[in-house]
Amino acid sequence: MNNPCLSNVRVLDLTRVLAGPFCTALLADLGAEVIKIETPGGDDYRHVPPVADGTGALFRLLNRGKKSVALDLRSDRGLDIVRQLALSSDILVENFRPGVMESMGLGYETFAAENPGLIQVSISGFGRESPMGDLAAYDLVIQAMTGFMDLTGEPDGPPTMTGESVA
Repeated sequence: MNNPCLSNVRVLDLTRVLAGPFCTALLADLGAEVIKIETPGGDDYRHVPPVADGTGALFRLLNRGKKSVALDLRSDRGLDIVRQLALSSDILVENFRPGVMESMGLGYETFAAENPGLIQVSISGFGRESPMGDLAAYDLVIQAMTGFMDLTGEPDGPPTMTGESVA
């Protein structure tokens, strides 16, 4: 891309698993500077097979074009660094369960006054205020809840998850 449309945009990526990293990968594809925060042990998909040169293929796909920093969000130092990054970012994307960002002191109100232009995106499988809002929306959960698992496997067998993620 000769003149990427998001070349002057900084994104702070506090996401994991699939939906969030895919969202921020698209922003990176459009030229945004994406700073991904990983746990000290690394992203969940970093070592999921197939692995080439020590890194999982799905991790590479979902984190292409991003910068990465490992931070312990259970430490004051890690949280302070995230706060500093958020104050110099244009977009913050997270997909924690509802209330987690607030419990870490990283909720909307934390940044609204000091960085009023910050766009804060919260990705949730069931919505922040729904009766199922506290549930994790992993592929297995979605396949089971939608009845999709009942369509796979043997006709007289138990519900079966598909071989690859579909939700």
